[in-house]
Amino acid sequence: MAGVTPVRAAGGVVWRHGEDGVRVCVVHRPRYDDWSLPKGKLDPGEHPLTAAVREVAEEADVRAVPQVRLSPVHYRMRDGTPKTVEFWSMRAVGSGGFQPDTEVDDVRWLPPPEAARLVSYPHDVGVLAEFAALPPVSVVLGLVRHAPAGSRGTWSGPDTARPLDDSGLAQARELAGLLALIRPVRLRSAAPRRCVQTLQPLAELLDLPVEVDSAYDEPRPGQDAEENALAAAGALFELARAGEPAVVCSQGKVIPQALTRLAAASSARSDANGPAVVLPASARDFRTGKGTGWLLAFSGDRPVAASRLDGADRLPAVAP
Repeated sequence: MAGVTPVRAAGGVVWRHGEDGVRVCVVHRPRYDDWSLPKGKLDPGEHPLTAAVREVAEEADVRAVPQVRLSPVHYRMRDGTPKTVEFWSMRAVGSGGFQPDTEVDDVRWLPPPEAARLVSYPHDVGVLAEFAALPPVSVVLGLVRHAPAGSRGTWSGPDTARPLDDSGLAQARELAGLLALIRPVRLRSAAPRRCVQTLQPLAELLDLPVEVDSAYDEPRPGQDAEENALAAAGALFELARAGEPAVVCSQGKVIPQALTRLAAASSARSDANGPAVVLPASARDFRTGKGTGWLLAFSGDRPVAASRLDGADRLPAVAP
């Protein structure tokens, strides 16, 4: 079926703690008499992460917080139409959202090996195996680059006072809905006005203050770039150790260098603390466009996954 536009869908491996360890959610669809991971089609213009959280709520009656992007799966539907499903690991935090028209009539919470034996499709088995290999995630941080703020050359005032332009303000509003999915309790921003403005819609949505932290600022003239990157990485580690979800807005010259140092720290700690974690290897891999960013998953203060919000990574979270 050359030329057919693939159907895009999203879903999750939703987990919670049971008396005997971690349990994951699988759903039964009587129309097909199958067992699968909760998932569903994207609405027009919908972000895959938003769709994944929504579909989990509608099919499994679970409110969940996304943690790590898992590898997408590709297959053909029964009529031959190609389909791509983006999956995230998610921590269940409550109930609600079930929609009776989703055609799901049963939900089970099972240990991952039992879930893998029950699901009807090999691609779901693969997603469950990838989830089972993940180190336990204790906290997720959002790290974003400020939204567009016009041209520096056309702004006559101090660069730190340069505001978001109209497209930047629109992107900041879009980011707010996306970043709210991780349920942050702290918002931190580099000092420039455009960084604070990028978090303002999220701050208003969640009724949280934006805390300014110069550790996330670009290097000042004469400041050592390595020292600057270490300060930003150290501030992220501090937030991870606190164990509370947070969102940070920083700048284009800071994010790649800080994340490179987080990746190096993760690699150094892998041998003693669990399976090897696959993170991008260089600052080039961490280049981040304006108005987008990352979800950073930590196990304690150990970085275990970095997932691009724009979906451009598509990397498995953990080496097989």
